[in-house]
Amino acid sequence: MSRIGRLPIDIPAGVDVKIDGSAVTVKGPKGELSLTVASPIEVTLEDNQVLVTRPDDERLSRSLHGLTRTLIANNIVGVTQGYSKGLEIVGTGYRVAQKGSSVEFALGFSHPVTVDAPAGITFAVEGNNKLTVSGIDKQAVGETAANIRKIKKPEPYKGKGIRYAGEVVRRKAGKSGK
Repeated sequence: MSRIGRLPIDIPAGVDVKIDGSAVTVKGPKGELSLTVASPIEVTLEDNQVLVTRPDDERLSRSLHGLTRTLIANNIVGVTQGYSKGLEIVGTGYRVAQKGSSVEFALGFSHPVTVDAPAGITFAVEGNNKLTVSGIDKQAVGETAANIRKIKKPEPYKGKGIRYAGEVVRRKAGKSGK
């Protein structure tokens, strides 16, 4: 039995979970998220808890059991607390500025790079070298942060580029003189 999959998910106050066949809808103070559960997995609602069960021990069922439980738990956390991912811009002359709902980066290119916020995602700029990506969908927040980081990854010699908050960039020694 999956150690994660068999754990019940407690539903906090102010969160409404509806199960309609294979569709699970979670509604909370920050918004609403829905998830389609894969076919062998069954989701039930009992005593203010969500239970995820699998019918057999086939490989597909076992692999989807813990995943489904974690996705539902992430949706519940998302509609109550939300998710955020911090990004740092490191480099001389590198900066970020808020332009309405989008952000504009100066990253040493010949032009500024503008990134528009996808639906459900908000950007917050602190100073001119810190950016926070936040929203209720964990996957969308992570993907947006990864796409922003992809614009200019941190390079290993000087460490310049966009990195996650707290990310450690392995530095290489440069050319050694004679």
